[in-house]
Amino acid sequence: MKALIAMSGGVDSAVAAWLMQQAGWDCVGCTMKLYQNEDAGISREHTCCALDDVEDARAVAYRMGIVHHVFNFSDTFREQVIDKFVASYLEGRTPNPCIDCNRYLKFARLYHRAKELGCDVIVTGHYARIEAESGRWYLKKALDVEKDQSYVLYHMTQDQLAHTRFPLGGLTKPETRAIAEAQGFVNARKPDSQDICFVPDGDYARVIEQRTGLSPAPGDFVDVEGRVLGRHRGIIHYTVGQRRGLGLSFSEPYYVTAIDARANTVTLGPKSALFRRTVLARDFHWIAGEPPAGPIRCAAKIRYRHPEQPCLLTPLTDGSVRLDFDDPQRAVTPGQSAVVYDGDTVLGGGEIV
Repeated sequence: MKALIAMSGGVDSAVAAWLMQQAGWDCVGCTMKLYQNEDAGISREHTCCALDDVEDARAVAYRMGIVHHVFNFSDTFREQVIDKFVASYLEGRTPNPCIDCNRYLKFARLYHRAKELGCDVIVTGHYARIEAESGRWYLKKALDVEKDQSYVLYHMTQDQLAHTRFPLGGLTKPETRAIAEAQGFVNARKPDSQDICFVPDGDYARVIEQRTGLSPAPGDFVDVEGRVLGRHRGIIHYTVGQRRGLGLSFSEPYYVTAIDARANTVTLGPKSALFRRTVLARDFHWIAGEPPAGPIRCAAKIRYRHPEQPCLLTPLTDGSVRLDFDDPQRAVTPGQSAVVYDGDTVLGGGEIV
């Protein structure tokens, strides 16, 4: 049996590769080249951090005695991830590009490349689990709740789950690093990336301005009644729930509660205005392949680091769902994803509107 290992250059994918090799798989390593220097605002004269990642992945593959390829998927990444990221901010939404990267790159482009290479499965270093029962495949949380990454994988299909392996699903991060140390991997102590890969300095607005060639138009800050409170620097600088960097002073803390791209306004309000009990999520993907016949009780996360909360899910005829939470949720943000769970099983997810 042959496995294509997605090796990012980090410790997680390195250990995933080693575990598959130890399990008797014929392993082939690969690293996806996802962006050019200019996509991340780095001059051509500088060495992009992504090149260091390729070298780290190659070093681990060499130590394991396996073949290592570099696949240039930068065109797809630019179209499906970076351009969508930019468009979302321009429309007043706050996207999660890691979800799109998994959907369109790891489990689409790479999935098809694995088939071309005669590989039976693809393998990544995600902290999640895949289980089969009665002819159906299930995506489940990692045993290490702190590292669980099932939230960003909700677009996976039954076929993709059947041909994917997540070897780290039962490990903690310290256990993963211990394995890497024992094997002498060069990236055993490499820190986890905290930033979006194509925004290495965290300056989203700069990347958007660079991609569009335009500076955002200033507009009005307004309150929930529509009264003008001041001027903002352009909607791409703000997200729902934001308090800092507004440049205004009030008698009580004010937060961004809504962004209207058409009117070019940013609505501000007190903390109480941030809470919503009902959330709509469009283009909902059901991992089982079909929605339930009627409303179901479940739990949902409205952002990656958000603990899931109990709610009633109602499937709608247009492919969206309505989530009615038991308790109001803070800073529900359009563009983020609502992902629903039944215990430790991911049922599916969709984009918040």
